[in-house]
Amino acid sequence: MPIAPDIREKRRQAIQDILARRTVVRQSEFVDLLQAEGIEATQSSVSRDLRELGIAKLDDGYGLIQQTSQFTAQTDVPSGFVREVLKAGNNLTVIRTATGAAQRVALFLDRSEWPEIVGTVSGDDTIFVATRNGQDQRHLLGRLRTTLHA
Repeated sequence: MPIAPDIREKRRQAIQDILARRTVVRQSEFVDLLQAEGIEATQSSVSRDLRELGIAKLDDGYGLIQQTSQFTAQTDVPSGFVREVLKAGNNLTVIRTATGAAQRVALFLDRSEWPEIVGTVSGDDTIFVATRNGQDQRHLLGRLRTTLHA
């Protein structure tokens, strides 16, 4: 069931307020803290909110990633985090990152608006990137090698 926009905005504001007050190292902490404030939250809603707010897990906990309209400067490319890029079929690519860096790299990919990418799913150190077909996957692999030095 879709959530009302006002509830989502209240939860997102509360997430930002929590980060202003303290360090949070797990998404489950956000869920617990939000629920303690009487705000409905699940791990998936918190994960989505963090991604859309530009908040990712950094070395010492969650924090705001420097946002720009497009990732263009070399410093914006999270290239140092990528450890391995693997083909996992004709339209699925797996990217292994440093521990805790997958969300940051996936956010970069999502915001890149590369036409080859249908979508991404990230965990702590692994990203699944879906493409429509093998040709799109080959283009994506070329971009990844160039952009992320993978």
